[in-house]
Amino acid sequence: MGLFNFNTLPVNTLVGADWKTFKRVTEGQHIASDKKKNYLLTKAICRLLSTFASLQERKYRKLLADKPLENDPLFILGHWRSGTTFVHNIFAQDKHFGYTTTYQTVFSHYIMAMQGFFKPCMKLVMPNKRPTDNMELAPDLPQEEEFALSNMCPYNYYNFWFFPERMQEYCDRFLTFRDITEEELREFNESFMKLVKLSLWNTGGTQYLSKNPPHTGRIKALSELFPNARYIYLMRNPYTVFESTRSFYINTIKPLEFHTISEEEMEQNILRNYMELYHAYKEQKKALPDGTLYEVRFEDIEKDALTITQDIYRKLNIPGWEEAKPAIEKYILSKKGYKKNRYQYDPRTVQLVNEHWTEALEDWGYEKITG
Repeated sequence: MGLFNFNTLPVNTLVGADWKTFKRVTEGQHIASDKKKNYLLTKAICRLLSTFASLQERKYRKLLADKPLENDPLFILGHWRSGTTFVHNIFAQDKHFGYTTTYQTVFSHYIMAMQGFFKPCMKLVMPNKRPTDNMELAPDLPQEEEFALSNMCPYNYYNFWFFPERMQEYCDRFLTFRDITEEELREFNESFMKLVKLSLWNTGGTQYLSKNPPHTGRIKALSELFPNARYIYLMRNPYTVFESTRSFYINTIKPLEFHTISEEEMEQNILRNYMELYHAYKEQKKALPDGTLYEVRFEDIEKDALTITQDIYRKLNIPGWEEAKPAIEKYILSKKGYKKNRYQYDPRTVQLVNEHWTEALEDWGYEKITG
């Protein structure tokens, strides 16, 4: 157990941003009076740490900047709370994959230098379980790269974690890229390519394994950056997704906010952005070449993860199944007794999902709850 849980974190995850990104993300933003202490402490630590960022930058330019990737990534897509973490952890057992670690998501600029100092400090203070689903947390475990990108580039959907009043703007600009400018997209792509190279260097992989729900709405941009990429898309019962996402926002995101919105506003944001992401994916996937996309229900993975994982390797033409199978099978068996949170669908949940997400229910063949 770490020294802090999510509700008592004294700083924000922006402590690991470079100073230029921190200033661009926070400049002119609304900081609530009860959040100023957290903001000022985060700002002070970020400013101090940023003095060491040049150590990595010099190494990166020398060793990695001009080095081409051996393989384009494998992207795990789907709305938050759709089982992407479990699938990410399964594929991470294959050692030919490299990934962004939990440590890297916070200390993105201290991978090639200072990691030996910062990682033990992080392990000491961080919670060892995610509050939403009791999944294990540790510095070296695979993690969602959007967190790391938020400390490397100001053009990031997760800025809404800090400034929820602007969530819809961030959705349209940085979740679906609908309103992003050419210059913003160029800078985002440069930051993402840099993150991929650092992640592979850090974990020793030869192909990047991405688990990042925001990428679900960016397939067009990703396919242009990585023409030979492969994609796995997860669907999950929308009633469960809504309950789990709302719990995630309450238990994980709220402690990171620099101002607060009501739970009703938060619910409306969840409802709208789910469909924005859904429609962006539905439209953009049409351009993907045959044999590069595998769509699957998470409920089917829960029933037989090993068989479906093997099928994904085969249909997406991913090499190395026989070598990776023993480690993957061991991991899946180790999770057989894992107890997930159980959700009771209250009438309000059923009403909201039926009013706003019926299209997804029908497209994916989930039974609509009535009465």
